[in-house]
Amino acid sequence: MIRKVKVEWQGGMSFESDDPSGNTTLMDTHVEGSDKLFGVSPKTMMLSALAGCSGIDVVSILNKMKITDYEFNMDVEGELTQEHPKYFNKVIIRYYFKGNNLNQSKFKKAVDLSVEKYCGVMEMFRRFAELSIEIHYQNN
Repeated sequence: MIRKVKVEWQGGMSFESDDPSGNTTLMDTHVEGSDKLFGVSPKTMMLSALAGCSGIDVVSILNKMKITDYEFNMDVEGELTQEHPKYFNKVIIRYYFKGNNLNQSKFKKAVDLSVEKYCGVMEMFRRFAELSIEIHYQNN
């Protein structure tokens, strides 16, 4: 399957990207002398893509397990190399689940399946970064 996006310069350091479904994303970066950003930086977007990919997997797997009563969020922290081209060489993905009587083994299984089998973005990151996974539970 081939994926294609169109990216158009918007002026300054801003670029708008669209996909075949018509959704758009604005990318931007810091310009010396200004702290104004109009979009997400491309590297930050990579971390968001990693969380989004895995999060979609986890929710899908939990739905198949008939688990629907929980809150879920993630954070991803990436460490960039010092030399150019700077890339993420270490990444921590933290999964946070909150709810009543959480079955931790089922949540862990959903995360493990995403990390080890289903998330293609995770596999791409694995090619250039050391990945660490943390799962946190909060029972109400």
